[in-house]
Amino acid sequence: MSQRLIWILWPGFLMAALAELVLFSMIDPSDLHLLGSPLELSRTAIYSLGFFLVWGLTSGASALTCLLQRAPYEVNYCHLSPEARISRGCPKEGCE
Repeated sequence: MSQRLIWILWPGFLMAALAELVLFSMIDPSDLHLLGSPLELSRTAIYSLGFFLVWGLTSGASALTCLLQRAPYEVNYCHLSPEARISRGCPKEGCE
């Protein structure tokens, strides 16, 4: 589990750092507006919020990749022994 968490967060962190460099090399944080009014935050706060927003988005993409690369055996595996299962199938699947 912790290995998959690293697979999700580390690429997201690297891409967020790269995106932060590209984004704020083209956009001045003091020129940003939200719903027509200028943001009254310091440059450091805007850089930080931008980084965490992009890190969340890129980590979400990495999480989706990890979810979709799982084998059918991993998704459908029942951790209960055959004797512990209800009549047929795994109880987590709703079979009774």
